[in-house]
Amino acid sequence: MRISDSVYLLDSTKGSYSYLVTGTETALIDTGFPGAGKGIVKELDAIGVKPRDINHILLTHHDIDHIGNVAMLQELTGAEVWASKEDIPYITGELDRYGFKKYLKYIFRTKKPDTIKPYGPEQKINGIEVVPTPGHTPGHVCFSFEDILFAGDLLKNKGGSLIPYPPPWNWNDSVMLESINKISKFDYRLVCPAHGKPLFL
Repeated sequence: MRISDSVYLLDSTKGSYSYLVTGTETALIDTGFPGAGKGIVKELDAIGVKPRDINHILLTHHDIDHIGNVAMLQELTGAEVWASKEDIPYITGELDRYGFKKYLKYIFRTKKPDTIKPYGPEQKINGIEVVPTPGHTPGHVCFSFEDILFAGDLLKNKGGSLIPYPPPWNWNDSVMLESINKISKFDYRLVCPAHGKPLFL
């Protein structure tokens, strides 16, 4: 689904949405649940984007429904994979996820990407600004592009309202609320969460 001249929501990733941002380079934001990779490639082809057109894969955080196809897509596209330095050890398996999330690896098998580059301070990639928003995970980030916020799991759209995730899903609730307060000071036209459709403000 086309959201703007250069932004697409990938319907093939319903349940944990990925987004495509085109421009001088092309970036894929998150990669959905394990098993969605072939659907992503098919949908990209339908909008005229070949695998090798993808230059960057930007991860909002380490949860399995966001990194589920990152290794497969990295191999297919040759894209650089990016994540926060705090979340990279969870993606590579050096650290176990906290709480009940550590058991999800026995249900959802994910291959580790070959290499992951850490975001730098105040970094922009293809015009997409990386905005640190820890709380849901230690290194969760959102992305700011033009007047659009890609919210990852900082917020979800439930019945037309943006709400935070309940405590069992979060690494640190108080830190997450600080991140939400930080984001609320920006003036966005559209918020694109991973869970729930984009919401015009």
